[in-house]
Amino acid sequence: MKNRRYYGVPVVWRAGRRVPVAAMLAATTLLMLAGCSSKTDDNAPPASGEARNVTLTAAQREHVRLHTVVASSFHKTIETTGTVDFDNDHATAVLAPISGPVSRLLVDIGDRVKKGDPLAVVDSPDFAAAVSAYRKALTTAHTARRLADLEKDLVLHQGVAQREEDQAETDAANADADRDAALKALVSLNVDPQTIKAIEEGRPIAPIQGFIRSPISGTVVDKQITPGQLLQAGTTPTFTVADLSRVWVMAQVPESDLADIGLGDAADVVTAASKNLSGTVSNISALVNPDTRLVAARVVVDNPAALLKKQMYVDVKIHARQETSGLLVPVSAILRDDENLPFVYIAERDGSFARRPVTVGYRTGDQFEIASGVKAGEQVVVDGGIFVQFMQDQ
Repeated sequence: MKNRRYYGVPVVWRAGRRVPVAAMLAATTLLMLAGCSSKTDDNAPPASGEARNVTLTAAQREHVRLHTVVASSFHKTIETTGTVDFDNDHATAVLAPISGPVSRLLVDIGDRVKKGDPLAVVDSPDFAAAVSAYRKALTTAHTARRLADLEKDLVLHQGVAQREEDQAETDAANADADRDAALKALVSLNVDPQTIKAIEEGRPIAPIQGFIRSPISGTVVDKQITPGQLLQAGTTPTFTVADLSRVWVMAQVPESDLADIGLGDAADVVTAASKNLSGTVSNISALVNPDTRLVAARVVVDNPAALLKKQMYVDVKIHARQETSGLLVPVSAILRDDENLPFVYIAERDGSFARRPVTVGYRTGDQFEIASGVKAGEQVVVDGGIFVQFMQDQ
């Protein structure tokens, strides 16, 4: 070992390296002190895996705030997602009332219509057939009634037998029934009442155009026909008309939350543009989706500005009317360990603080429901928990 100075600092050479004399003396002193101490340090931290309570000084405790856990009643809010659908009680698929080729379309998707408004024109032979049937039925009914009245007069004067009068009366009744059926056929084809009156009076009429008319007031949301397409009466779908002033939102509710919601519960529907609309739960499905394990809850929502569109995704908050009881603690009391598991600090009777794992349940406002881990009457740290955790980790 050689002693010399290196840039004015006394050094020694050991194992081919320069070691400052001051550092060597300090290390020697620590080794001597450690060797002289043979007693166990009572304040040494416990072995790994053992939890120890945290004891704070009076000054440190001034920065720690406690909350007493009590049983509380609250109303849950179930937050989920949903999709918008038409109110099927106010939406209908319009079937072709007559057969024939489409001559002209009068509306397009998005147009608002009133009940009875024409949607399309159809060149249909059904009108000519219906008008002809009604003319014949009117003539037959008039003739049959006149013969029945004549037979009745003859019976009074013993001109014919009673059975002949009965037969004539039956024929007249049948003719009246045929006439009424022919009239209903014209009405079902939406023939104008003035045209029907002209037929009854025997006056000539202009060729009748066939119209497909809207059965309800609303918006045309689907168009399924094109000009020239051949329609089959009562079979071919033509349009879909829906009243969009009110829609359905099908909220997807987890099985675990079904017990907390019911019919009539209020709900908030929030769009992607942060527009909030109010609704009411009107139906809860009796079936669970086998793929998602979710249950559809139907929320009826007023939609006056048509903000909600079919198949739109929305957020749904269902506010349960049913009251729930549980232990609530402020959100600030919940801490997380290295494995992201929740815990709280409990104030012990001796003034120390103990770490307690908890099971966190439903959140209501700025409080969490604690399913397990704490008891009513215990005090949890709600302010200063991070400091307590720091002290415990030292």
